[in-house]
Amino acid sequence: MTEYIVLIVGDADRWWTTMSMQERADGYAEYERFGQALAEGGHKVTGGAELKPSTTARTVRPDTLEITDGPYAESAEQVGGFYQVETDDLDGLLECCKIIAGLGDAVQVVPTVSPEERP
Repeated sequence: MTEYIVLIVGDADRWWTTMSMQERADGYAEYERFGQALAEGGHKVTGGAELKPSTTARTVRPDTLEITDGPYAESAEQVGGFYQVETDDLDGLLECCKIIAGLGDAVQVVPTVSPEERP
């Protein structure tokens, strides 16, 4: 099986600052539906988490090695959460990802480097 990281990219802070409790509940229901679709499709979730708002992030800058508040990128789009998924069916995984993309955030699916691929 190939391992993928499914990144949810968008305005993650929107969930906490502009959405009503009902909108959040409806959104979480879609994430539950996503999890069910993964299981039904034979995809194995091995990890993942929802991330707290970007205001809680800390960044170690590569040029100065200083630690700063906030995310590295100055952008409205940030990673709001991720899933670690093992599957032999990338197309099926991408179809499942349409469920959460329908909530308004982009979903990026990236294969991980396996130990066999390392030097």
